[in-house]
Amino acid sequence: MSSIITEISNRVLRATLNRPQQLNAFNGELFDALAQTFIDAATDDAVRVLLLTGAGRAFTAGADLAEMARPGSPPKHGFAGLCRAIVDFPKPFVLAVNGLGTGLGATICGLADFTYMAASARLRCPFSTLGLTAEAGSTFTFPLLMGRQRAAWFLMASEWLSAEECVRGGLALEVLPDDALQAHARAKAELFATLPPASLAATKRLILAPLREQLLRSIDAENAALAKLVGGPANREALRAFAEKRAADFSSL
Repeated sequence: MSSIITEISNRVLRATLNRPQQLNAFNGELFDALAQTFIDAATDDAVRVLLLTGAGRAFTAGADLAEMARPGSPPKHGFAGLCRAIVDFPKPFVLAVNGLGTGLGATICGLADFTYMAASARLRCPFSTLGLTAEAGSTFTFPLLMGRQRAAWFLMASEWLSAEECVRGGLALEVLPDDALQAHARAKAELFATLPPASLAATKRLILAPLREQLLRSIDAENAALAKLVGGPANREALRAFAEKRAADFSSL
């Protein structure tokens, strides 16, 4: 089974994360597949907009913790390559958050141009509970979108935000009834697909231009911090607790 399903209709590329049994959690294969989807769509004249959503009841549960606990062969693009592919993507990027989003499922909202959420969807940044730090440029994008204190709380507290709270906080544009989300997001994507692509690309480039270098520096700094924290005492305890289905105990750290 493919980890991502793609289809093109009316010049909209709809990409669906397709690991529903794992809540669409990212393993190496999915990181590579989604990164390649962005890279290919960037130069495909048949695609004017990329719409990303998830299969099943989740948008994405972020990194696959079970895979994190067992090192394997390095992916072609990996997480860092995916982030770069999204930042470099010159066309409109629309999210349809159909269910829960944790980790990258939340931070990717800071990289999207337009985010629509189902009413039952909710987001969480669980980095502190994993002994890790934020990623995908969220230490830069979230304060811009949410304000510093609200962003710091969301990135550090590991608590859930409802779809309505995400809209009020600037992470999403609209909340839709669950059964209306996909049609609404597609309609918005198809609207952009009817507009002059050079105009849209120029506007997106100009919006990002003052921010792009700092965003990339933030992603690099986050990745360096993550590399230091992965495998550390707090992260090891978090992964053990996950495997043993218990609450992590950080009291001795």
